[in-house]
Amino acid sequence: MAIDSSLFQIMYTASAAMLYPVVILLILAVTVSLGLIGEFISEYAKRHRNVKELEQIGRNVKENVNKSSYDEAASHLLKLKQNQLVTSFAHDAADHLKKNTLSSIDWLSEEYEVRMTKRLEQTKILSTVAPMLGLMGTLIPLGPALIGLAQGDILQLANNLMIAFATTVLGLFAGIVGYVLTLIRKRWYWQDMADIDYLVDSLETRQ
Repeated sequence: MAIDSSLFQIMYTASAAMLYPVVILLILAVTVSLGLIGEFISEYAKRHRNVKELEQIGRNVKENVNKSSYDEAASHLLKLKQNQLVTSFAHDAADHLKKNTLSSIDWLSEEYEVRMTKRLEQTKILSTVAPMLGLMGTLIPLGPALIGLAQGDILQLANNLMIAFATTVLGLFAGIVGYVLTLIRKRWYWQDMADIDYLVDSLETRQ
């Protein structure tokens, strides 16, 4: 019985010791989520997609590549003004055309796909981990709160319940921000990847 009591005491002490790290991580998660909101607004303001321009340049590139006029095709790619990732891919692809390293274009597109996935990782992690931290911050103070209730210490009960509610709200807020930004950015990047695939198709009608 004494062993069980000591084991439970160790478990309680270990869980209670995790409260401050959890609170610090939650504050950090909220800070990161606010920064991500600002970054998202900035990215949204800079997004620009012109379908007609993209189609025209794609046709011009295809035509010049079929003629083996790689420098001319590269010049058309350098004129492209689209969303940041698509424009960046077009410029990198133009460099490969000028160097006549066409075999690496597919590899380049895969690199951009990895880059887009990496951009989504931060918000995905935030949307998953923040609610978990919020749940931990809710459950850990319940032990002292119940002890305060049993002892008739209303102040201890109230303080621990305040911590529990606050950590729940912070965790849910950061999780919601991460989830919403992930959904919207995923749609953006799928569209960007579709535009990049269109450019790759224009470059593959070669030889």
